[in-house]
Amino acid sequence: MKHYREKTAVILAALALAVLPGCGSGKTENLDQGMALVEQLEYEEALKSFDAAVINGEDSQLAYRGMGLAYMGLSQYDSAVSSLQRALSYSDERPDQMDYDINYYLATAYYKQGNLDGAKGVYESIIALRPREKNAYYLKGVIELVQGDTEAASADFDTAVSIDPQDYDLRIDIFCSCAENGQQELGQGYLQTVLDDEDSKLSDYNRGRMNYYLGNYDTARNALESAMDTDSSSEVVSLLGQTYEQLGDYNYAASVYNNYLSQTPDAQIYNQLGLCDLRIGDYEAALTAFQSGIVMEGNQIMQMLRFNEIVAYEYLGQFDQARLKMEEYLALYPDDSKAQREYEFLQTR
Repeated sequence: MKHYREKTAVILAALALAVLPGCGSGKTENLDQGMALVEQLEYEEALKSFDAAVINGEDSQLAYRGMGLAYMGLSQYDSAVSSLQRALSYSDERPDQMDYDINYYLATAYYKQGNLDGAKGVYESIIALRPREKNAYYLKGVIELVQGDTEAASADFDTAVSIDPQDYDLRIDIFCSCAENGQQELGQGYLQTVLDDEDSKLSDYNRGRMNYYLGNYDTARNALESAMDTDSSSEVVSLLGQTYEQLGDYNYAASVYNNYLSQTPDAQIYNQLGLCDLRIGDYEAALTAFQSGIVMEGNQIMQMLRFNEIVAYEYLGQFDQARLKMEEYLALYPDDSKAQREYEFLQTR
């Protein structure tokens, strides 16, 4: 079983650029507090700060944008849509980067509602304004995959890649999206093309990860080992370790992670080490790894780490603790359907 990249689906929905003036005053006290609370997942408190920002005459567009993000965190997508549309009502006639930013968030809210046609329409609107917006082509293609229109999706992926042929992250995103929607063969082509070109400038890391996602693990390992000679970043270490896991050498994979962590604490590597320890059957070590990642402030995979911590407690047979942690988790991430099903299971133990 291949391990595809964990990524957040960012889908646009409705491009509603109203021609109304902004009314910001330059004050940002409540806005800053609200955004800090969003980052801390304190969404209810964040909403109070954004309401205060509007009342106190702070930038209305940013305030309603913040409300939209908070409502999304609460899985209240109707309210998120209303707030984000309100934010767009403060746009100038010529859209700027903030308008596109808000529309990306608005799209996510619409996508969560299942409004795929609306999302697709937004991509088309953005492409009309920015014909070389590769992310819009890619995300439009993702929607078409979900809708079962593989031909249209392929055309949009082709366009996205043609805009920036050496954006290997984009190619991997396309592959993962295809694989997740039952079109793995389509996605493989975007990676295989890179290898078939035999570009001498292709780095060992990129050669390694193309082969990893294609399932060529021996070749990937060799390339990534070579990459380690000049680049011992967490990205290289993580993928090298995962390659050894795919080859069945979990103990060596764990040593790769541990060697890196002994010098540089990193939440992503702690998470990967924990997953590796779970496969080995060392559940105490896995729990320690996940918790070591959780205490690292500002990491971008907190949700993943918190869920995996619960899994470790389950493997240890500590179901009361797992249930308690799951209640805390669902308070933070209420729309995680997998976690909701797991909570139902925990309530029976």
